[in-house]
Amino acid sequence: MTSFDPVSAALGGLLIGAGALLLMLLSGRIAGISGIFADALEPHQTGRGWRIAFIVGLIAAPLVVAVTGRAVPAPDMPAWAVVIAGGLLVGFGTRLGSGCTSGHGVCGIARLSPRSLAATATFMVTAAVVVAVSRHVLGGQ
Repeated sequence: MTSFDPVSAALGGLLIGAGALLLMLLSGRIAGISGIFADALEPHQTGRGWRIAFIVGLIAAPLVVAVTGRAVPAPDMPAWAVVIAGGLLVGFGTRLGSGCTSGHGVCGIARLSPRSLAATATFMVTAAVVVAVSRHVLGGQ
């Protein structure tokens, strides 16, 4: 069972929105994690420094929160084969959809992009179907 904290959820959403807004206002870039990550791996890509800093910030943020004494919940992890297969599928879907949930769902919808609206609807419907099947057909939690 998971615990839901609406205050931390709202604060997290505000921080994500503020970060996406600042990135767009200050650099004209969309805060899509898959694009930022892919471009950070390109050795001759301009603007590599801010991309690497962005990714380091994503990794460092929960560590900083943990140091302050606030509990950071650790998810129940499935077998490594499932984690690797899931990561590969997410990577494939990100390339197929020309972006990820952060790029389409946060930034694209805010810009009223038809492509992002369609992609986000697809993400949400697929997620609902997977949860329904895994909980009610396969008997998972």
